[in-house]
Amino acid sequence: MNAPGRRMPCSSPNTRHSPAAHRTARAVQRAGRLLCWSLAAGMATAATDLLLTPQASWWNAAWPVPWYLTGLSLPAWAILRAHEKATQHPPDEEHLPDNWDQAA
Repeated sequence: MNAPGRRMPCSSPNTRHSPAAHRTARAVQRAGRLLCWSLAAGMATAATDLLLTPQASWWNAAWPVPWYLTGLSLPAWAILRAHEKATQHPPDEEHLPDNWDQAA
C-alpha cells in the first residue's frame, strides 16, 4: 500500500488530461452508476414481486422498468468505456516510471 500523499506509479505529473477525456470519464462513471443502480433496483423489484405479490394496478407496469434501464445502460456503458480506453495512450519511453524498468 502507498503512503498517504504519495503518487501511484502510473500517475505522472507531466501528463495533462484533455477536457474531452475528462468528460468521457465522467460519462462512463455515470453510465456505470446507472447500470449498477438499475440492476439493484431490478433485483429489488423482482424480489418484491415474487415475495409480496403487490396488488396495485400500476405495479405490473412499474416493476420491469429497472430491467429496461439495465438493458439500455449496459450497451451505453460498454460503448463509452470502449471509447475511453481507445483514447488513452500509453506513456512514452521517456515518461515511464523508473520502477517499470525492473523485471518482476
